[in-house]
Amino acid sequence: MWETRSVQLSVRLPRDIATQAEEVQLSDPEFLSRVVLYGLTRRSIYRHLRESDRDAPAEASPEALPGA
Repeated sequence: MWETRSVQLSVRLPRDIATQAEEVQLSDPEFLSRVVLYGLTRRSIYRHLRESDRDAPAEASPEALPGA
């Protein structure tokens, strides 16, 4: 599907969440990997949509329509 590679992440989390993340890393590292991928994918989509909206032509906005 995709070409992948490993990365090392260092994050600062509240103690209770850090403990849970460590437990998940030990018990189900694939799940933790999918959670990180999901979060980064959502961020990427959001940034793309935000940039697309910013680059949209002015005539597409309701304020630019005649009689608006």
